Amino acid sequence: MGGLGPLEIGLIILAILLLFGYKKLPDASRSLGRSLRIFKGEMKGMKEDDVRTKDAARTTPVRGEIVTPAAAPTSGDLSAELHEEARQAELRAAELRARAEQARAADGPR
Repeated sequence: MGGLGPLEIGLIILAILLLFGYKKLPDASRSLGRSLRIFKGEMKGMKEDDVRTKDAARTTPVRGEIVTPAAAPTSGDLSAELHEEARQAELRAAELRARAEQARAADGPR
C-alpha cells in the first residue's frame, strides 16, 4: 500500500500544472535538465581531479620580501612618479620570475 497509484500520480501532475502553468512547464523541465547535466559534469570533473591529485602536491615555496617605499620626489609630477614605480615593479617581477625559473631548473624534471 506504500506505492503511488495512477490516481496519486495524476493528482501530482495536476498540481504541478496548476502551480507552473502549461506554458512554463517545458522551459522549467528544460532548465532542470541542463542544471542536472552541468552538475553531473562538474561531479565527474571533481572525481578526475581527485584521481590526478592523489600524489602529494608539489609546489615551489615563494619567499616574500618587504620592500620599503622609495623616497618620493618632490617635483610634484604624479605621472612621472607612477611611471617610475611601475618600472621598478616590473623590474622586481622580472627578477622574481628569473628566480622561480632557476629554482624550477634546479629541481629538475619530475
